[in-house]
Amino acid sequence: MSTIRPLPELLINQIAAGEVIDRPASALKELMENSLDAGATDIAVQLESGGIKLLRVRDNGGGIAKDELALALQRHATSKIATLDDLQCVSSMGFRGEALASMAAVAQLSLSSRTAQEAHGWKVETMDGHLSEPAPAAHPHGTSIELRELYFNTPARRKFLKSEPTEFAWCEEVFRRVALSHPEISFSLTHNGKTIWQLPPHTPAGRVAAILGDEFGLAAVAVERQAAGFTLTGLAALPAYSRSSRDAQYFFVNGRFIRDKVSSHALRQAYQDILHGQRHPAFVLFLELPPERVDVNVHPAKSEVRFRDSQAIHSFLFHTVQDALAAPNAEVAAPQPAVVQSPAPNSASSWLPPRQQTMPLQAAEPLAFYDALFGRRDTAPQAKPQITPPNEPVEHGAPPLGFALAQLSGIYILAQNAHGLIVVDMHAAHERIVYERLKTAFDAQGIPTQPLLIPVTFAAEALDIATVEEAQDALRQLGFDLAPISPTVLAVRAMPALLKQAQAEAAAREVLHELREFGVSRALTERRNELLATLACHSAVRANRQLTLPEMNGLLRDMEQTERADQCNHGRPTWFQLTIAELDAMFMRGK
Repeated sequence: MSTIRPLPELLINQIAAGEVIDRPASALKELMENSLDAGATDIAVQLESGGIKLLRVRDNGGGIAKDELALALQRHATSKIATLDDLQCVSSMGFRGEALASMAAVAQLSLSSRTAQEAHGWKVETMDGHLSEPAPAAHPHGTSIELRELYFNTPARRKFLKSEPTEFAWCEEVFRRVALSHPEISFSLTHNGKTIWQLPPHTPAGRVAAILGDEFGLAAVAVERQAAGFTLTGLAALPAYSRSSRDAQYFFVNGRFIRDKVSSHALRQAYQDILHGQRHPAFVLFLELPPERVDVNVHPAKSEVRFRDSQAIHSFLFHTVQDALAAPNAEVAAPQPAVVQSPAPNSASSWLPPRQQTMPLQAAEPLAFYDALFGRRDTAPQAKPQITPPNEPVEHGAPPLGFALAQLSGIYILAQNAHGLIVVDMHAAHERIVYERLKTAFDAQGIPTQPLLIPVTFAAEALDIATVEEAQDALRQLGFDLAPISPTVLAVRAMPALLKQAQAEAAAREVLHELREFGVSRALTERRNELLATLACHSAVRANRQLTLPEMNGLLRDMEQTERADQCNHGRPTWFQLTIAELDAMFMRGK
C-alpha cells in the first residue's frame, strides 16, 4: 500500500513549470511582463540559441530590494495582489507569483537588481532549487534576470523543445506582442549577438508600422469607439491585406495579448461580409475596460480571459469593427515617419486621421470640365464658351471619387478628384452596390420584383422542379416568380429588379442550387449573404460594356453612398487613388 506524502518543493515547482514555462517564449513573456509591472521605460532582451542556452531580460524599472530577492523566487510570493478583492480586479500583468519560482526550478537562474534607494545592486543565483545568499553587484537602477540552459535538469521536457530557429521565432513573436501593446516604451532584442529589433518610444500607429510594416498601415482603417465603459482603438486591415493564416491578428485586453473565443468570433463576424473563402483578417486592436469586468485568472499562462458580460463585449467588438470597415470609401491610416512629435501614446487621437477628406456629394456633372477636356459634342453654332481649366471644378467641392474622365480597356473607370487620379474596377464596384441593395431590400422583406414580358424558360432536373413547388415563399422573398411549365422545364416569370433579364436563367439556377443544397431555412439565414452576393455578381456590369460619362458618374456617386464600397463581395479592392505627387514622381517632374 502506497504512502501519502508531501512532494518536495523543487518537484512542485518543476510540475508547475510545465504549465507556466513550456518553452523559452513563455519565460520571456513572464519576464517582460514583470518589467512592465515594475514601471520600466526601457526593456532589453538577449537570447542565445533561441533562448534555450541563454535568455536575459534587463529593465530600468523600480528594482527589487536586497531583503526581497529571496522572496521574489518563492512560489506564490508577489507584490501585486494581497486580497481576494485584488484578484477580482487585477490591473497588473502578473499576479500569481509562480513564474520566477518555476523558472528557478528548471534553469540556472541569476537575479540582479537595484532600487533607487540602494548604493549598489545585489545578486542571487539558484541551482536545482538552492538559493545563494545576496552578493553585491554592479548594476544600474532596475532588474536583470538571466536564465541559462532551460530544462537542463528535466531532460524529458527538454527533448520536446523544437529547433533553435523555431524557439527563436516564438520568442520574437512574444517580443512583438509586448512591444505592440506598449509603444511608449523602448525595446530591443538581440539573438546570438545580432540586433534583431531596436524600437524607440513611438505612437501606437508608429509602433504598428514599425513592427508590421508600412504595407499593413497603408491597408488598414482606424478603429476608435467608446461606449458602455468599453474603449476599442487600433487598426483593422481591409480585405486586400487578408492572410492565409492568423499570423497578423493582435488583440489586447487592458494591454494584455489574449486569444479568446468571444472576441475571436466577434471579429470574424465583423469581416464575414467582405472576406470570403479561407482568408483571415489582419488587425491590431486594443480593448480597454474596467478590470473588474474581466477575469484574467483563468489559466496560469494568462493568455485566456473570461468577460463578465461576454454578450455585451461581443456586440461592441462586432459593431465597432464592422462600422469601421463599412464606412463608404473607408480611408486608411497611413504609417508615420520614424520620428514624430505626437500626443500621448495611448490616446485615441494618436491613430492617424483619414487621408481623404469627406466632401459634399454632387451628382451633377461639371460641364465646363468636360468641355475643356473633350470639346462640345453638339454641332449647333454657339458663342465661344468661357473655358474653365480642368482642375478647377475638381478642386472646389468635388465628390470624394471625383468625376469620370474615360473608360480603360472596358474594365476600369478613370476619374479625377481633388487628390489626383482614381481608378475604379467597374464590375467589382457595381457588384458591391447591388449586393448592399439586395441585402437592404431582403431585410425589409421586399426585394423589388420585375415581371418579365416574355418569361425565360430553361430545362430543369426533377429536383429543381420539386424545389420550386416546395419553396415558393422563399423564392418570392428573393424576388423570383418561378413556375414549372412541364415536367422538365421551368419558367422565370419575374425576377429581382436589380438583376438583368439576360441573367435570369443563371440567377434562377443559383438560387435553386442553394435551396436544394442547404435547405430553405439555412439558405435564407446563415447562407443569406453568400446567396445575395452570387445574385449581385450576376447583375453587375460586365467587362467590355461601354459606359457613357453619365453612367460612369452615376456609378461613382453610388459608390460614395454605399457601405463597404471599397471592396467587392470577395474582398478585393474596388478602387485605387494615385495622387498628383505620386504621378509627378513617376514622371520625375521637378528633378
